[in-house]
Amino acid sequence: MSKLCIRGGERLNGDVIINGAKNAAVAILPATILVDGISVIENLPNINDVSILNETMCSLGAVTKFIDTHTLEVDASTVYNHNALDECVSKMRASYYLLGALLGRFKYAEVAMPGGCDFGGRPIDQHIKGFKALGADVEVIDNVIKVSAKRLIGTRIYLDVVSVGATINIMLAAVLAEGTTVIENSAKEPHIVDVANYLNMMGAEIKGAGTDVIRIKGVEKLHGGKYTIVPDQIEAGTFMIAAAITGGDVCVKNIIPEHMDSLSSKFREMGIEVIEGDDYLRVIAPINFKATTVKTLPYPGFPTDLQPQMAVLLTVANGVSTMIEGVFENRFQYIEELKPTGAKIHIEGNRAIIEGVESLKSSHLIATDLRAGAAMIIAGLRATGGETVIHNVKYIDRGYETVETKLSALGANIYRK
Repeated sequence: MSKLCIRGGERLNGDVIINGAKNAAVAILPATILVDGISVIENLPNINDVSILNETMCSLGAVTKFIDTHTLEVDASTVYNHNALDECVSKMRASYYLLGALLGRFKYAEVAMPGGCDFGGRPIDQHIKGFKALGADVEVIDNVIKVSAKRLIGTRIYLDVVSVGATINIMLAAVLAEGTTVIENSAKEPHIVDVANYLNMMGAEIKGAGTDVIRIKGVEKLHGGKYTIVPDQIEAGTFMIAAAITGGDVCVKNIIPEHMDSLSSKFREMGIEVIEGDDYLRVIAPINFKATTVKTLPYPGFPTDLQPQMAVLLTVANGVSTMIEGVFENRFQYIEELKPTGAKIHIEGNRAIIEGVESLKSSHLIATDLRAGAAMIIAGLRATGGETVIHNVKYIDRGYETVETKLSALGANIYRK
């Protein structure tokens, strides 16, 4: 099992190029099932989650070919298997998008319960509500979700909670349905807009993505085409935080700066300079910065997927900070793993009270999930007194492409063994 080893204390400096968005890629790949033709997906991140989904797509009968490291050609016209029950499916959360895509095209699907990172209840009740509203029957038997319908007919669906997964899954199921579907209280994240843009480029009629009301007028079929995935908002934020914790000067390139507004605003509150360009943000950080309060919320609020990384940054801020988790019920599991670093964090329900310390200590750390793993790297970049060793790197590789190579290029002392 590989490990990441970091000798902290180096100030990051230079430019880093951000890859395509993981959260968009893992939804767009299943969406290709809806297309009657060949999809060429560009700017795919070279990460484990994409590899797993590609393997799953092939097991369903799709024919795929990597044109280069970041470009995949998908011909889903050959899909014959409507059952995604193998081990790959249970490895990741986003496998549930196969439900919406297979239901939309074939009116039938069986998909194993999704896996992925475990940080509290992440129910799929809103997905099921949406499928049923469109006319599908849904059963959950022996950890397998079965959906079927004679016809899918557009309707109005109000989501009881803002759910990214449900918004996308209902959208996938509705694009080939009869009539018009309206999703109210929909999520607004950039990758939802990206999935809608992909589907529209292939002939769908979706309006309102990025707002809280999405309207989908069903079409008879989708055609093939080429699409470029949006830059990864969370990878960008992770490198911005890495720059900040080292007192660095880093230009984060190939991004959409507007997607980072919630983080950029917090940085400025803390005394960390952020310079904005057309497709980049430059972070120039002092070694000392102010404490603050952060609450995670659905987009355009502060992303829950940046919560662990930001919490680590706050461990060395001047003063007492508060981190409030407003999306998931139990996303502070990683806090226990940070204790050997000397971080002073006290949990009160969905709040973490963080007392800033002067420095963190190197230690052996265990990544408990994808974003917690990124947080462990950030802690290691600031830690002193030896080498920080991060275990369970498999989680990090799910969402970050060659993270150690990118950090090394910025001056970090990091390697994999």
